[in-house]
Amino acid sequence: MTLSEEERDRLADIVRLQPTKNNELQERWGLEGGSEVHSYLEDHLGDYYYRNENSYICATPEAADLVDVEPGVEGDDDGVQVIRVPELEAQVFEVVAGPDDRSESVVSVLQSVRDAFDTDPGVDAVREALGNLRRKGVVETVYRTVPTYKLAVDREGVAVEVV
Repeated sequence: MTLSEEERDRLADIVRLQPTKNNELQERWGLEGGSEVHSYLEDHLGDYYYRNENSYICATPEAADLVDVEPGVEGDDDGVQVIRVPELEAQVFEVVAGPDDRSESVVSVLQSVRDAFDTDPGVDAVREALGNLRRKGVVETVYRTVPTYKLAVDREGVAVEVV
């Protein structure tokens, strides 16, 4: 199957962002909704992606080889060593409580991002960033009165690349 330039670019996005969701690809690709993303994936990239046990979109190993892009997470038995994330996720990773610190709420992380980076993301964007980092295995959720978050890894042990 020969891919067009657009298909190759979008496949590269899947490889970089995996595991990812329809709405993340929808925003990145400028599509109208999750169903449009699903249709595109099925019609154009059906041989190169799958949904994992949690229904997140992942690229096949052949896809990563085809587009010569490294997957969104690199690691070994010692854990995650590199994550490739959008800018907001990199900012959240930098400010969220460390593995030995008390976990913090989404609002607390939001305020830390605002203070550290002179930016004003919405609370939903920060919540989504935390969820994406959790799926990559670098943030964990601690359930208290509300869900709270902290790093699941040593911050210095992970290189963050903004995509």
